[in-house]
Amino acid sequence: MNAPNSKPRTAPRRRRQRSLAARVAIGTAGWGAALALVAVLGTALAVALSMASLPSYQELMKSPQGQSVVIRAADGTELVTVGPSYGRWLPYDEIPPEMIEAMKAVEDRRFEWHPGVDPIGIVRAAKVNFEAGRTVQGASTITQQLARNLFLTSAQNYGRKVREAVLALAMERKFTKEQILELYLNRVYFGGGAYGVDAASRKFYGESATNLDLPKSAIIAGLVKAPSRYAPTADPERARSRAKVVIVTMQESGVITPAEAAAANVDGVKFVVDRDQGDVRYFTDWVLTQLETLTDEAVKPIEVMTSLNSRHQAAAEIAVKAQPLAGTQAAIIAMQKDGAVTAMVGGRDYATSIYNRAVIARRQPGSSWKLFDYLVALEEGMTPDSIVVDEPLRIDGWSPRNANGRYLGSITMRQAFALSVNTIAVRVAQRFGFDSVASMARRFGITTPISTRPAMALGASEATLIEMTAAYAAIAAKGVEVRPWAIQSITTSAGDILYNREPDTPRILIAPFVAAHMTDMMRAAVETGTGRAAQIGRPLAGKTGTTSSNKDGWFIGFTPELVAGVWIGRDDARAVRGLTGGQAPARVFAGFMSRALTGVAPTDLEDQVETPAFGLEPDAEAYGIAPGGELFPDAQADPGTLDPSLAPGAPAAAARPDNAPLTDGWLEEVTRESAAAPNP
Repeated sequence: MNAPNSKPRTAPRRRRQRSLAARVAIGTAGWGAALALVAVLGTALAVALSMASLPSYQELMKSPQGQSVVIRAADGTELVTVGPSYGRWLPYDEIPPEMIEAMKAVEDRRFEWHPGVDPIGIVRAAKVNFEAGRTVQGASTITQQLARNLFLTSAQNYGRKVREAVLALAMERKFTKEQILELYLNRVYFGGGAYGVDAASRKFYGESATNLDLPKSAIIAGLVKAPSRYAPTADPERARSRAKVVIVTMQESGVITPAEAAAANVDGVKFVVDRDQGDVRYFTDWVLTQLETLTDEAVKPIEVMTSLNSRHQAAAEIAVKAQPLAGTQAAIIAMQKDGAVTAMVGGRDYATSIYNRAVIARRQPGSSWKLFDYLVALEEGMTPDSIVVDEPLRIDGWSPRNANGRYLGSITMRQAFALSVNTIAVRVAQRFGFDSVASMARRFGITTPISTRPAMALGASEATLIEMTAAYAAIAAKGVEVRPWAIQSITTSAGDILYNREPDTPRILIAPFVAAHMTDMMRAAVETGTGRAAQIGRPLAGKTGTTSSNKDGWFIGFTPELVAGVWIGRDDARAVRGLTGGQAPARVFAGFMSRALTGVAPTDLEDQVETPAFGLEPDAEAYGIAPGGELFPDAQADPGTLDPSLAPGAPAAAARPDNAPLTDGWLEEVTRESAAAPNP
């Protein structure tokens, strides 16, 4: 029994059990908080580490993304800008406020208050992309874009986005907002090869970015979204349309008034016309290949002053495009007697073929190679008036032939060269040695392989146009070596000199009188021989060249002021009907020279140097002859009697009728430049 007045005993209260859902929610929240804490701590650690590893502001200012190279003609005219173009670095205070506000309005409205990433922008972009079912909007802030441009790639993946965000947070803690904007506006890509607002302004408007007004600033700010799409060099009208969107955005952001927006005349902005670089790229590409041998600067923007003459280059491009042979390519190169290349065209159209036939292509030079045959003979003591005999010749079963199958009998060396007589060229080379001819070619700068079989005397070995033209230039320079060059100086954009060309101290290749005799014979080739189509109404020396089956046509020649070489042919080396050196190449040469030398007073060729008496020869080494070699034959030997077939007064094998004079009409009838026979 219960005690009196005692209260009845009650059962103990049971603990209320939480539902499973509640427990899961609480656990998830706990883990979420823990993970969030870990993420925050991890992010903080990552940001701290990134801050420690970030370069200094000064280092970031000095690290452009690639080197810009501006190549200029001799008169300072810009020929081409290669690589990214960087203008002057503009401090924040020198950047127009219109440019700064336009960039913030269109790229990052909340730039002034976010910590490097924009949470509102991220949420907005996520919503838009979710509704669209694909990525149509980004949320990168200006700081994130800068981090990507400076340190990352543009790969579209989450790993890169995380690294970008961490770097942006770190940069915001290391640098001020003004520093970030300064870096951004001096490094962001605006299209047309222009990096930085100053480069973009100079590229599109031809003036410094310090002069930008609201319409021009809006155009530049609008380019960042898609530089290749909106750049004025790609589509001026699309650039203007995009700028109008920027103006509206600036008004909506409150940085300009409706009146200012209405007054911004974007349609009135004039763009600098992007000059057509054209075929000068053959020359500038050649220049670029030489830079690394002259300077080791690979970061700072540089300017390269070259030897190119703008008038000569224009004349060369016109002459090449005017040549009439369909299906062929053409190349021309011009240089002064010191080797300064003043014009270069490596093909009919750089836009369709960048292959530089003036520098790279190896082709048979045909009769233009006879220069070396006759130089050997002249150095051995023969003269332009020495008598040689044009008659059948057979060497080890091979017989060179003249184009018409006829022989002229006794003629002078001058006439043989002018008429490009094959048998005489081979006979001369045979008499003095095919090895000697090859050595002469090497002495004059031919670096391609040279055969010493008899057909080499007719140009069967290959050579490049630039080397052959330089060899002829050495004759114009009185026998002094000519080394083609193009770069006069290299400087940084700040004006620091990296390279300045010093004059060459070239070798003397042949005696001046030998060069004078050669010039005499080359003048005859133009005045009465195969090169008559090259005449331009002023003293001129030159030589034609045609290879077997009319595959290649050449003309190389010079006035006292300028040397030029022309080649025409097909890249596949197929025959070209009607192609001879004395026709299309000679006419291209004449067309070029006539324009290039307009306004230049003519002077006479130096072809009247007196031959020194034998026995009074100068030091052999002074003329590039190997030690122990003789520049002249023995004083007792008559140079014209060294070979019966070369003897003065030797009977003609097929003399001209009645010893008729060598008139132009008769020459045209009995001979034309012959093709180089194939190797035996």
